[in-house]
Amino acid sequence: MRQTFIALICALALNTGIAQVKPAGIFGDHMVLQRQKPIKIWGTSSPGEKIAIAFNGASAKTKASKTGEWMVTLPAMNHGGPFEMSIEGKDKVTFSDILIGEVWLCSGQSNMEWVVNNSDSAKREIAQANHPQIRHIKVPKNPALQPRTDIQPAAWQICSPETVAQFTAVGYFYAREIQEKLGVPVGLVNSSWGGTHVETWISGDVLFSHPEFEALKAKYPTVDTVMKNPNTYGALLYNGMIHPLVGLGMRGALWYQGESNASRADQYNLSFPMMIQDWRKRWQEDFPFYFVQLTHFQAAKGNSQNGGSTWGELREAQTNTLKLPNTGMAVIIDIGNSTDIHPRNKQDVGKRLALQALAKTYGMDIPHESPMFDTMTIDKRRAIISLKHTYKGLSVRNRYGYIHGFEMAGADQQFHYAKAELRKDKIIVTCDKVKDPVAVRYAWADDPNDLNLFNSAGLPVNPFRTDNWTKKTKGAGFGK
Repeated sequence: MRQTFIALICALALNTGIAQVKPAGIFGDHMVLQRQKPIKIWGTSSPGEKIAIAFNGASAKTKASKTGEWMVTLPAMNHGGPFEMSIEGKDKVTFSDILIGEVWLCSGQSNMEWVVNNSDSAKREIAQANHPQIRHIKVPKNPALQPRTDIQPAAWQICSPETVAQFTAVGYFYAREIQEKLGVPVGLVNSSWGGTHVETWISGDVLFSHPEFEALKAKYPTVDTVMKNPNTYGALLYNGMIHPLVGLGMRGALWYQGESNASRADQYNLSFPMMIQDWRKRWQEDFPFYFVQLTHFQAAKGNSQNGGSTWGELREAQTNTLKLPNTGMAVIIDIGNSTDIHPRNKQDVGKRLALQALAKTYGMDIPHESPMFDTMTIDKRRAIISLKHTYKGLSVRNRYGYIHGFEMAGADQQFHYAKAELRKDKIIVTCDKVKDPVAVRYAWADDPNDLNLFNSAGLPVNPFRTDNWTKKTKGAGFGK
């Protein structure tokens, strides 16, 4: 009798829709699906239930697993829309106004989460935001001790003056640039959280298997609980906000983070590339990964004269990450705010990320890189610096031609402010206090403001140093 009663309750549950067909939360009305790649659609239903999907002239069928999970793959499609999608089992779900175009994952901490409404010229930007081909979804904040199979409830929004105020500003200004240039729909998947460390965005499998972080595994709780601080343990935001997206067709990722890791800047040389490679392994493709370098900010007021700059080292770690294939960095050292860690000029940040994508991903022949250090030669008391990515040449934004931001040191490792001038395509650096130059630094401080050296594309020179004298910075360690 008891078994019969349980069977009756289960049957009633199915009939009342408790086990209804449920696509994953990332799918919905107004979404953008990635063009030119196979389209994966997944979700849950009753165990063994037959699922049929129809979309844009294509169809696919599958059967849910014993645990009620299902996935289908539709063929790659060109951009277009709007289209309708039907997902049918014992009941039916229909999504409308679906576009096919370019999908980009936007992640990181507060400067990625920063919304249009809090950016420069917000009222004007919002009033002019009539871009129905741009769509945005904000992944809800959800730290989790174990990898989740789905995101918390969320909805795609069409870009308009009524909605854009709460879009990621960097993502929106990026999307606006590439949508205009490419003429295709753009979807932004915004999975970001202010104040977060990079370690919380790395999967536990990868993070805890590395000797640098394996001790963190012993501190990990064995019972899943509701977490409020995403930095308490490693992998929390990977589990709740990245893992449920794995498999989603996308062109690539945009990343803006690092402020919270500056106290352990040297460790970022390990953790940041680790995260990129981790995500790529999960998606099983080396998708483009474009990120924003830290701008200038007072922080601890660090520089070469008072013990070094952790922000300078963090920027260097970001530059080192360019060794990974299919990566790009937007240098924004010239558009920060010394007293505000959240500079409001997100327009230029989005544009500079867009330059990376338009050139490297979409094949446009345009200047897109900031000048980078190439070589240094010593000629008596002069250091002669060569840069790459100058395009049609360098320019100094000073009526007298004085270049700001250079320092020089001898073998004593004591840095002094130096004079620098541009001669053709070379930078000549001298300092009366240094008779035998050994090393040169440029913009090497937490807050190297008033920089004035740019290439012909108007992009600032990337901060650099020719030495490696700074004491390694690891801070207290993640989770402490």
